[in-house]
Amino acid sequence: MSLFAVALGACVLFFLGYIGYGRLLARWFDLSSSRPTPATRINDGVDFVPAKAPLLLGQHFSAIAAAGPIVGPILAGLWFGWLPTLIWIVVGAIFLGAVHDFSSLVSSVRHEGRSIVELVHEHLSRRAYVLFLAFVWLSLIYVILAFADLTSSSFVEPTYGGAVATSSSLYLMLAIAMGLCLYRLRMPLGWTTAVFLPLVGLAIWGAQSAPLVLPTIGSVRPQLLWNGIILFYCFIASIAPMWILLQPRGYLGGFFLYVTLAAGLIGLLLGGDTVQYPAFLGWTSQKGLPLFPLLFVTVACGACSGFHGIVSSGTTSKQIAKESDCRVVGYGGMLLEGVVAVLALATVMLLAPGDPATQQSPDRIYANGISHFVQRFGVNQDFARSFALLAFATFIYDTLDVATRLARYVLQELTGWKGRWGGVCATLLTLAGPAISMSWVMKDAAGNIVPAWKVFWTLFGTSNQLLAALTLLTITVWLKRTKKPWLISALPAAFMLVMTLWSLTLSLRTFNGMALIALILMGLALLVLAEAFQALRRT
Repeated sequence: MSLFAVALGACVLFFLGYIGYGRLLARWFDLSSSRPTPATRINDGVDFVPAKAPLLLGQHFSAIAAAGPIVGPILAGLWFGWLPTLIWIVVGAIFLGAVHDFSSLVSSVRHEGRSIVELVHEHLSRRAYVLFLAFVWLSLIYVILAFADLTSSSFVEPTYGGAVATSSSLYLMLAIAMGLCLYRLRMPLGWTTAVFLPLVGLAIWGAQSAPLVLPTIGSVRPQLLWNGIILFYCFIASIAPMWILLQPRGYLGGFFLYVTLAAGLIGLLLGGDTVQYPAFLGWTSQKGLPLFPLLFVTVACGACSGFHGIVSSGTTSKQIAKESDCRVVGYGGMLLEGVVAVLALATVMLLAPGDPATQQSPDRIYANGISHFVQRFGVNQDFARSFALLAFATFIYDTLDVATRLARYVLQELTGWKGRWGGVCATLLTLAGPAISMSWVMKDAAGNIVPAWKVFWTLFGTSNQLLAALTLLTITVWLKRTKKPWLISALPAAFMLVMTLWSLTLSLRTFNGMALIALILMGLALLVLAEAFQALRRT
């Protein structure tokens, strides 16, 4: 089968979903370009700033499209085959994920740009609000744990890990320098872009001859050292001013996202490759993992992600200039992430059964696949592979930046800690869990060391999907109260609740640390669910 036909078919379905179901949603939510938005009414020049739809789409897309839509599809494709994974990506993105993101965005715009957590307070109860805050905080900790350890794993990879570590470090330094040039030296954005983008390319090229390899210090492995360094970066990124690191880093990272996506997709469509990996590997993987429900929590970002609702209602809603832009940004942004997931899955579809590459980590499979696609443009394959690996790390930085800062906000809201020291303490407490978990040496049945991200990935996906289900439940209560079609969010919420609670139940079969956390997540979710049902009965 032609890989071109599969990828093109998926893209066509995404397009039809946007012009079909996306248009219906816009009509059902009664979007109006003449109704003032919080960004235009408040427009304080700080948080509430109206932005044109193309610019806001790019910012929103770079915030939500991290490593999740790459790792999840690759793992699910390897475990269950590419066909069920592709079906879930396409159907999930159109009818669940994009509905979740779009409705989160619109509901926030209609509530003065307030976050989904505040909507829980208004439409459910004070108790549900506190429980939801706690659930969000735990979910964000899992995001930090999974992605920080995934980054350190890519840094210690034997062949290209040292070069990626060097280029990643130089990339962050360049971002800080760019922030200083923009906000202290007052250099125009066009000039700084013209200077720093080539410097990032030079850093990628030069890093191949200057790999950064950390030594083993006593019994401390290099990956543990990288874990500490990455968590220290998360700490700094959480409390540092936005202008000196996060804004310029996100701006530069956006170029990686677009170039990688465009080059990989064009190379895929024009390459003439054939699908070699099996379409279906059975209802249970070789690792003993059942397709139901684990497919639906392994592929979180790329099909449906609760993290997107926090972004949609936290920052994006404060920049919507016209309500009609919600369809482009919210619904369209999720479908673009679906394209990223399809591209990631295509890197698995290239592999033949039994190929040693199927045993590699997701970042390696992704980088090899992307370099294969772009070499048709005459790009050196080693440079393309390094670029793809840095782009992968850059996607993770996007998530780590936002997740750590959001977790700090949530914990400060829960505890009432104020000021700089409140932020420092909240950040330290947030990072303590990932630090402890990543310091454990985890081994499989054969005695081989297993990365922490791989152990915790399913639980990370489950918490993320459960967050999406609870968000959709909250939106369902709001839609029912405002006499709008509420089944459009209730049905996706019900499906995600079944799959995520089923997955958490499987985690309870063996009582250990993961089972205890799964039990806590399940308890919080069931309590919020009870509050939501009471609110629905009252409407």
